[in-house]
Amino acid sequence: MQRFTAERTATSPDEIWLVQHPAVFTLGQAGRRDHILDAGGIPVVQTDRGGQVTYHGPGQAVLYLLLDLSRAGLGIRRLVTELEAAIIYLLQRRGIEGERRDGAPGVYVDGRKVAALGLRVRHGCTYHGLSLNVSMDLEPFRRINPCGYAGLEVTQMADLGADDDCDRAGMELAAILCDRIGYPLIHSSTRA
Repeated sequence: MQRFTAERTATSPDEIWLVQHPAVFTLGQAGRRDHILDAGGIPVVQTDRGGQVTYHGPGQAVLYLLLDLSRAGLGIRRLVTELEAAIIYLLQRRGIEGERRDGAPGVYVDGRKVAALGLRVRHGCTYHGLSLNVSMDLEPFRRINPCGYAGLEVTQMADLGADDDCDRAGMELAAILCDRIGYPLIHSSTRA
């Protein structure tokens, strides 16, 4: 993502990458190691995204947004709003009521976090993105203060009654987001 963003030109196409990560804790730029309560054998990686600490693992759809904000006609606040709205709409399609929280980016269901956001903007272009808990082992979240909030509970679509394949849910989320921001979803593939 960093290399892609650093090498972009005015004509570089925007991309959305859909991935699933092996088990890893990531710390954002402001991330404090004291929010990692017990990493155990899970690696901790410092990143240059916004936000505090989160967990990524199999069964979680991670969308990396490599977008030129000016060309897209978006400001960062609107992009964050559109990301949250796309997740909420995806959940609504499954009969799940998601919501935003002021001052705490992401999407919540009954007070539990189901999706996290962490972006970086460099030279007017975004990278990093969002993670949506689809069907995964949530235990590692108990080893951290998710997003820097002690006691914050997390949930996943599977526990909320949605029977989704992670890649399928991620692709649907990417399509919803592209529609919301006026981008055609031209080519789609998953990356390991």
